[in-house]
Amino acid sequence: MSTLKPPEPPYPIGVVAALAHAKDPSIAPKPTLLTREFSLDDRVGIVSGGNRGLGLEAAMALLEAGARAVYCFDLPQEPGDEWKAVKDYIAKMDLGNGKQGGRLEYVSADVTDQKGMWEKAEKIGDKEGRVDVCVAAAGILKNHTDCLEYPAEQFKQVLDINTHGVLFTAQAAGRQMSRFGLPGSIVMIASMSGSITNRDHAWVSYNTSKSAVLQMARSMACELGVKGIRVNTISPGHIYTSMTAAYLDTQPELLAKWSSMNPLGRIGRPDEMRGVVTWLASDASTFCTGSDILVSGGHHAW
Repeated sequence: MSTLKPPEPPYPIGVVAALAHAKDPSIAPKPTLLTREFSLDDRVGIVSGGNRGLGLEAAMALLEAGARAVYCFDLPQEPGDEWKAVKDYIAKMDLGNGKQGGRLEYVSADVTDQKGMWEKAEKIGDKEGRVDVCVAAAGILKNHTDCLEYPAEQFKQVLDINTHGVLFTAQAAGRQMSRFGLPGSIVMIASMSGSITNRDHAWVSYNTSKSAVLQMARSMACELGVKGIRVNTISPGHIYTSMTAAYLDTQPELLAKWSSMNPLGRIGRPDEMRGVVTWLASDASTFCTGSDILVSGGHHAW
């Protein structure tokens, strides 16, 4: 009876590399973990919500890992000062072996415009000849609103951006991955709020939208696996971003409360998403799809 074996690694790696050296000592031992598995050398990425916050942090991480270009989709016509500072910083970065940092590009886009998102991604595909990575990070959070009084238009707005926008972003990038026949990685930014309810917070629209993203990713992972396209989610806990700062900067007692709700006793920083994003985007996670990675300081464990 035949069995379906896993594919051979694309190059000698791990124990396989060590055994190859044992058979042929002329094969020099070389580390591959950071230079090959985690490397995004020459790859092209699309990041929604990339003008600031977690999206910009993710875009920067992809470029530091060697990406040729990362396109940041966001609503403003022009990027902000924070984005411009990152673009300049990356352009001056020495990645080693004579390679400079890749291109950080900005695209004004409305993630709720499905056709527009598809067209903008297609133009990137035409220019770059590939799209390898997508990080769908655009999202909004509304003020506390009683679930029994929640207005229809506000609920629709949150789902339009946080759920429909994630789908349209993933579709836009995934269509290009499929077009070029290259394996790709789609990373959706969900939230621990998609799996739990934040105590004492009336966020029914936000929680619902993020729960939908979790199931969306699982569904797309099951459909796209045959194409070599992986789909996963990251569920951050309480992170200090420009979005949450609107609450925390005016309510120091809320910062203390959120910090006390996880074993580490603090909230997180946007840069603490960088490693997880890079891992999911890279070949270091080629057997990971349909998964949700919780980055919550242990909030979910209590």
